[in-house]
Amino acid sequence: MAAARDAYLRENGAAELGREELRVRIAAGDVVVLDVRPVSEFRAGHIPGAISIPVEELATRINELPEDLEIVVYCRSEYCVLAYDAVRLLIDRGRRAIRLDDGMLEWRLSELPVDASDLT
Repeated sequence: MAAARDAYLRENGAAELGREELRVRIAAGDVVVLDVRPVSEFRAGHIPGAISIPVEELATRINELPEDLEIVVYCRSEYCVLAYDAVRLLIDRGRRAIRLDDGMLEWRLSELPVDASDLT
């Protein structure tokens, strides 16, 4: 089971970024953070500054994302397929995209800042 999971999740060898490196890059302003969870989950709490585009809307809303910055994608947790699927779609559309190596669960457990304000 684990081998099948890992094969699916890592089949295109997508790069990953850790939480601390993401925080540094957010502070530098050289990335866009994309939350691909459902809107209700985003509203319940997200990484500060993240943009909400649920994965099922990403193909039609991709133009809302800047073309000149790398996009860091996250979803629920380390094995949430939404982020993997979003990175694949973004790369297929010619965007620079990378996945946060875990997700909102691990972000919260690490007691990092969480924003629960209106949609961005």
